[in-house]
Order: sequence, then structure tokens, then C-alpha cells
Amino acid sequence: MVSTSGAGQAPRAAFFDVDETLIRVKSMFDFLRHWMARHGDDGSAFEEEYAQVRARAASGVDRTEINRDFYRRFAGVREEALLAGGRAWYEEYRERPDAFVDSSLRAVADHRAAGDTVVLVSGSFPGVLRPLAQDIGAHRVLCTEPVADGSGVLTGEVVRPMIGANKALGTAEVMAELGVDPAGCFAYGDHSSDLEMLLLVGNPRVIGADPVLSAHAERGGWPVLSAA
Repeated sequence: MVSTSGAGQAPRAAFFDVDETLIRVKSMFDFLRHWMARHGDDGSAFEEEYAQVRARAASGVDRTEINRDFYRRFAGVREEALLAGGRAWYEEYRERPDAFVDSSLRAVADHRAAGDTVVLVSGSFPGVLRPLAQDIGAHRVLCTEPVADGSGVLTGEVVRPMIGANKALGTAEVMAELGVDPAGCFAYGDHSSDLEMLLLVGNPRVIGADPVLSAHAERGGWPVLSAA
């Protein structure tokens, strides 16, 4: 349970990674499967593309560059079409019986009840994340934002990939904007790339069993929540 900040107490914020922290999939690639199917793929082209991404990640290519590459494939697509595609994906996704990580949803509800500002922090994009945020009552979204030209067509570039160090940077910026004390704030993540964000706050929470985060949790006495 999350303790209430109480009347007259300092305001707090709670930062949640999304993929495999709040939802059980990697949202960008689950969305991509959906997008490609809507554009005629029988699944084979998606599997080939996803295998290439996994191979690049396994070879040590930085996750930030992989994030940038994902959005380059949408160059020439109208921004509204991508946003609409994200909304359509989420409407289907949320109906899956295993769509969400229950422990994290309970934590979101607890933070809302305590009056905390709930912020989603993800390398995914607004079309996917805004419907999720509205659904679960999150107040803010920090994400990778694709860049569109003056006519609303995506260029393939992004403002900044909200991955790794940029997650920590974005989290620090929001805490400063809100005027909250990092020592009283919370952060939730499932992957070693979330570590810099977790280290910024006084109340880090680990979701699941990532070995890097588990080691930090054991040393620091961080709570570990189930990913089931």
C-alpha cells in the first residue's frame, strides 16, 4: 500500500514505466503488429522485422537508437493516422484478460487516492499512451514524441527518445516543474534501463525479476512487486 501524503503534507509524484510494468507487452511492437496487419501483413513481415530488432539489441545496439529507428519507419505517415492507429490498438488491447500488471494498477489507484501526481514514462508514443493514461487516471505522459512537419506528416525523427537516461532527465524535469521533493516521490520499473529513473526518487519500486534491478532492490531494501 502507498501511504497517504495527508492534508498539509508535501505534494508527491509517482512515475511509472509502462511496458511490462503497467501492461504486459512491449507496446510499440504490439502496436506495430496491429498496424502492419491493418495494412495487409499476414504476420510474416512483422516477425522478420521484430527478429531484426531483437538481433540488434542482442548485439549491443543502444536502446535509444533502436527507439529512434522504430519511428523512422513511419516517415511520410500523417500524424493523425498514427495517433488514430494507437487509439485503435489500445481499444483492442485493453479487452485482453491479461492486459495489465495487477500490482501496478493497484499502485496507481493507491497513488491517486493519496493525492499524488501519476506520470507515465515510456519510449512509446502518444497515440498508445494517452488512451492508457485516461483509462487508468494518470495525470501526465512523458514519452517519445514523433516530429511532424507543417502539414502534419511525420518526418521520421523524434523530439527525444524517452529511454534510459532520458527517462531520468524527463522525470527530474517534471519533479522540478511540480515542485516536489524527490525524496518523497515514487518510481516503478521492470528493466535495467529504468534504473536511472528509480535512483532519482526516495521510493523506488521494482516490478518483476530483472537481475540488475533485483540486485539493487536487495542492497537497498526496495520493495519488489509481482509482474503477474
